[in-house]
Amino acid sequence: MSIEIKNLKHIYMPRTPYERLALDDVNLTIPQGKITAIAGHTGSGKSTLIQHLNGLLEPAEGQVLVDGVSVIGKKPENKKARRSVGMVFQYPEHQLFEETVAKDIAFGPRNYGCSEEDIQQRVKAAMDFVKLDYDTYKDRSPFQLSGGQMRRVAIAGVVALETPYLVLDEPTAGLDPVGREELMNGIVKLHKKKNNTVIMVSHSMDDIARFADHVIIMAHGRVLLEGTPAQVFSREDFIHQAGLEVPRVTAIVKALKAEGVAVATDVYNMEDAVKAIWQALAKKKAGGAGKC
Repeated sequence: MSIEIKNLKHIYMPRTPYERLALDDVNLTIPQGKITAIAGHTGSGKSTLIQHLNGLLEPAEGQVLVDGVSVIGKKPENKKARRSVGMVFQYPEHQLFEETVAKDIAFGPRNYGCSEEDIQQRVKAAMDFVKLDYDTYKDRSPFQLSGGQMRRVAIAGVVALETPYLVLDEPTAGLDPVGREELMNGIVKLHKKKNNTVIMVSHSMDDIARFADHVIIMAHGRVLLEGTPAQVFSREDFIHQAGLEVPRVTAIVKALKAEGVAVATDVYNMEDAVKAIWQALAKKKAGGAGKC
């Protein structure tokens, strides 16, 4: 199954002088079992969009279906659909409120009616995922941790829900390079282990090129581009129209091409860029063989 977004429209502060159209007739299918990245400039509608995926916001028009069931409604099936989507907000450390790390992570599973044995297993697994040692941190106050550690606790609280859909709004914002790499590798590892669907809002074209299977580019409340990373990043004109840039490695190989290096420019991640540069150098070397 998948998440289907049909004719979605959202208006902030309707029928007031401050009325603003945030989403305008958005139609999307977010494929199951893939990592989908959503990008766009500030105000493009991407954060508003993801808040509709578990019913945090109600649309002015249209609907969101999770595995064929609307997330809006009071029936048990609507509630189940909403609970299928775990949400990690930007700066999720602001969501912390319990007196210990373990209690904060356990809050969601306990609220879902899990057994105490299951809760403890989920807490341990979630803390392992975010690289926080259970025995070291379980009894600490989350408010006495560093900013990066608080971020990890908040993410662990959503991971512990073990939802089939995981939504992350700028998960690496404010983290140092090591923290960014660890978190993104952890998300990919979790995705492969659980075969869950990950929806990730990101400003980092490099992260999107490396990790995403499916990319959505938004602008002015509409979907501007959608497809695989290669399909999307090949449309540099649309990328710039959305106020974004292509991945840095793409810019590098294009600069090399402009300087006369016969390198392929349809590359969007470091691995492919290194391969393309080596191939260009090998061709240059072979072409020059035998010359004085």
